[in-house]
Amino acid sequence: MGWAVMILLALATGFVLGCFLRRDKGALQFLAAALLLALAGYSWQGRPGLAGSPTRPGSAVRQAPDSDFMLLREDLLGRFDRAWTWSNLADGYRRRGDTEGAARVLAQAIRNNPGNTELWIAYGDALVAHSGRMMSPAAQLAFRRAAQLAPDHPAPLFFHANALLETGNVEEAERIWRAMLPGLPARSPYPPLIAQRLQAIDRARAAGQIPPA
Repeated sequence: MGWAVMILLALATGFVLGCFLRRDKGALQFLAAALLLALAGYSWQGRPGLAGSPTRPGSAVRQAPDSDFMLLREDLLGRFDRAWTWSNLADGYRRRGDTEGAARVLAQAIRNNPGNTELWIAYGDALVAHSGRMMSPAAQLAFRRAAQLAPDHPAPLFFHANALLETGNVEEAERIWRAMLPGLPARSPYPPLIAQRLQAIDRARAAGQIPPA
């Protein structure tokens, strides 16, 4: 029954939106991909045969805070592409506390798109979250792979440093950001973001919240 409802909803949604997008082939392709991804996610995680379990008042699941990558990804890396679709799906898992599910989504995305830099960054960030804000060897490898795929793009190093800062490795994050700054174009969005973080580190160090460099 659950499958039937899901398929009918997907078909109805596709029909209604298709009426408005019938002349835009690109939009139709994106719509089809989104619906297929939704069905794939349902087939993977859906459990229509389980008995219902109503949530008691006041027992809502505590939402996990967004990481810097989740907050900045769209502005720095764009949206409405394949990586954006997978990353948004993973974000949904993370926000309800299922960090393992988020990592599994991105692992599957990488298997399908092994050369996508953004997905490797997202996977590294998800692995850090799943390990309890620790930089595991797998997360480190994901960030390094992203940098290998796009050696001239600032995003892999910038978000790697962000993750290092979140795990408490202030010195290494600061070293990466300071090394990046001289080579960034003046109009790049990264220099102001890096400057903000370095200033925050300097203020925290001056206040004695972190040890001197």
